[in-house]
Amino acid sequence: MAPAPDIVPIPEIAPAVVHADRSGWSPAGDPVGVVRARDVAEVRATLAYASAHGIPVVTRGAASGLAGAASAGEGVIVLDVSGLDRILSIDPVDGVARVEPGVITADLDRAAARHGLLYAPDPGSVEISTIGGNIATNAGGLRGAKYGVTRDAVLALDVVLADGSLVHLGRDTVKGVVGLDLTSLVVGSEGSLGVVVGATLRLLPRPRVTATAAAFFADVAAGAEAAVALALAGLRPSVLELVDDRTLEAIDALRGSDLAARGGAFLLVQTDGFGAADEIEAVRTVLAATAASVETTLDAAEGLALAAARRDALPAVEARGRVLIEDIAVPRSRLAEAIRRIHAIAADTGADVYVFAHAGDGNLHPIIRLRDETDAARAQADAAAEAVFALALELGGTVSGEHGVGGLKREWARRELGPDVVSLQRAVRRLFDPQGILNPATAL
Repeated sequence: MAPAPDIVPIPEIAPAVVHADRSGWSPAGDPVGVVRARDVAEVRATLAYASAHGIPVVTRGAASGLAGAASAGEGVIVLDVSGLDRILSIDPVDGVARVEPGVITADLDRAAARHGLLYAPDPGSVEISTIGGNIATNAGGLRGAKYGVTRDAVLALDVVLADGSLVHLGRDTVKGVVGLDLTSLVVGSEGSLGVVVGATLRLLPRPRVTATAAAFFADVAAGAEAAVALALAGLRPSVLELVDDRTLEAIDALRGSDLAARGGAFLLVQTDGFGAADEIEAVRTVLAATAASVETTLDAAEGLALAAARRDALPAVEARGRVLIEDIAVPRSRLAEAIRRIHAIAADTGADVYVFAHAGDGNLHPIIRLRDETDAARAQADAAAEAVFALALELGGTVSGEHGVGGLKREWARRELGPDVVSLQRAVRRLFDPQGILNPATAL
């Protein structure tokens, strides 16, 4: 029988520390306790013990997730891997980093920068989220328009399975086609197939020049149409972010800025690399056809300041009260339609909705603020969220572009996938975790 790990009982810590992630959602009841793993051996011992006793396990890092995937309820062992936080190596020749799951995303990028390299995925929570959490949800980010999502940066993973065994998936080479791509299967699985304890990640040459355009439009639909126009012109910015008027007002209130006074929508565009200056001029030409104003800069500090304003969108709305954070994605050609109809949903339901988007890949974040703490306000917000999910599927999209399914979107995920695909996914999950002990609250 596997020996018991060092489990810290819940009464010795604040339950809120392990109950919920940033989404605020949590299952009912208290977990058994928390194991704060210090190395891979402790992760393996915890899972071997849990497997032997049939105890569910929820893996947790920074708890910055937005879908309830790291939330723990009754009878669960919380496995905290945030202490596995070493950058083991960075190889400038091969362009790879080997890291543990508790490494903060921004810290890895800063370490890569010292070698002239870039770790491209940069979710909005880049300063607090961990590599392990990014892998669990296949996190995207502002640079996703050009560089893709976390899965595009993962070459190999060390994974502890439900029974405590350790497997290495993938390889350290950029190319390799031997066997099924189990590495990509684990990315985005929200801790349901195993616990990631190590990752080999792709690094890219760090662009020496970044150019920025800030464009303001009469309304957010016009900004969305301008984003489509950039694609039709053959331009592929590294960053293409869209913010509506309500969110601009919230950002201004948080930062003391005057963005909302400049237009009804803000489109942030960045290009990078040796051709960045020429490309941003081409961007300016396209945007000027419909924008109220367009400003460009090659100054890195000014570009970072504008990107920081966009990164403050969610904190700015959260500062106004309790929110439901949604995360749909639609085909880029349907982006303007989706935004118009989300605003119509807000009008129909009376909900207070803020919209910002990764316009380069069609990923929208409608943030629904509860007007108060009454049951009626919650019902109003839930009705708006349900309508947004239905809209995403109607437009050929998905109910989650990057935040994951977690415990919040299980029913809508089943609707999106359909019974045949759900059955297939359940069968795959059983192969990795026959007892179903890994993050059961996320099971479809």
